[in-house]
Amino acid sequence: MYIKNQKFLVFGISKSGYSVAKLLLKRNATCYLYEEVFIDRVNVAIKELESLGAKLISKENIDKVLEEIDVLILSPGVPINHDLSVKAKGLGKRIIGEFEFGSSLLKNPFIAITGTNGKTTTCYLLKNILEKEEKVRLLGNVGTPITSCVDEISSDEILITEISSFQLETTYAFMPHIMCVLNVTPDHLERHYTMDNYIFLKRKLLKNAKESEYAVLNYDDEIVSSFEENLLAKKVWFSLNQKVDGAYLLDNKIFYFDEYIIDVDKIPIKGNHNIQNVLASICMAKIMGISSENIVNGLVGFKGVKHRIEEVATINDITFYNDSKATNTASTISAIKSLEGPIVLILGGREKGEKYDKLFKEIKNSFVTNVVLTGESRFNMFSSATAEGYMNLTITENFDNAVRIAYMLAKPNEKVLLSPGCASFDSFENYEARGERFCELVENLK
Repeated sequence: MYIKNQKFLVFGISKSGYSVAKLLLKRNATCYLYEEVFIDRVNVAIKELESLGAKLISKENIDKVLEEIDVLILSPGVPINHDLSVKAKGLGKRIIGEFEFGSSLLKNPFIAITGTNGKTTTCYLLKNILEKEEKVRLLGNVGTPITSCVDEISSDEILITEISSFQLETTYAFMPHIMCVLNVTPDHLERHYTMDNYIFLKRKLLKNAKESEYAVLNYDDEIVSSFEENLLAKKVWFSLNQKVDGAYLLDNKIFYFDEYIIDVDKIPIKGNHNIQNVLASICMAKIMGISSENIVNGLVGFKGVKHRIEEVATINDITFYNDSKATNTASTISAIKSLEGPIVLILGGREKGEKYDKLFKEIKNSFVTNVVLTGESRFNMFSSATAEGYMNLTITENFDNAVRIAYMLAKPNEKVLLSPGCASFDSFENYEARGERFCELVENLK
């Protein structure tokens, strides 16, 4: 692609769209902008990009511009089946995502991590291990668009990237050196429609794998383990349940191909879901040639990720945990299982096409003593809870009130856990904003 000589339309001027448009303009490309949701930060971004030479296209003029452009670049928030994308495809235009565009400009070794849950924790954990011996940069769905730092990346850097199903929709040529699939459970079905389509997108990460590359796969996940079929890459497995060719758990000790690595009790992050993240990280670190000593140092020194079962404060012997990153039910179930003792649970937000029956079946047999339901999902969650016979419920529309109610319901030595099981977009810009508000409210309770 000769960037300077082609015309680009960037659809979606949020963080990723802003970054790719700025890079295009820096490289003297013709860059058009299109947006449908004009919130404050988007308006600020558009204004800056226009000052650099971009042109904002109105809805009335978009069809004319579509005929003129060479490439349509989609932000992750824009689905591939959007009407504008369909029109562009019909006109024979190239359609790619911000991640695909950015990665195509680099020759660095990539380690790409996907899965329904655990991606962010695994990315940060792996970075904590690799940087003991290597120069490492974290990119992608963790909050740093790849196009925002293409010109800063040196040739000796290893790039760790979290890649979501949204990004995989518009990824075609990307081939990382290590590709890791942690797990696949229902998520984002409001966008992907069917579980089969969601599985297809997760498997897409492995599509371009060659014999010289590596696939790190969860042996315990039936869907992920099926991905080995017709896979050319070298397969390295991880498992909580049995000895595998890779990393595994045996008698509360972790091994890698028969080599003892560490006792589970020495790892700061708790819960089986986090031990799976540890096993996957060990596999990837070993593939990259990191010594066992530095792997152990990286594991022991890792304290977790913000907004993921993050201990916030203790007030009157009640401990508050921020798990705002739990945007699906599988993640919430993992959080419940990782905390011991009575829990008052705050649930709810923007729905993602999931059912809640399994969640409340788990809640019914857990340490959870009360559930506070809030957000758009509260009534559907209430129906699922009562159908499962769980009745310790309080409903409130307001998130702030949900936190205050949870505090009132909790008794000394109990925990208040925000683990919504839903997206944040009914009330917040993202899960980070929801988590920050939770922490602020907890601070105010003092």
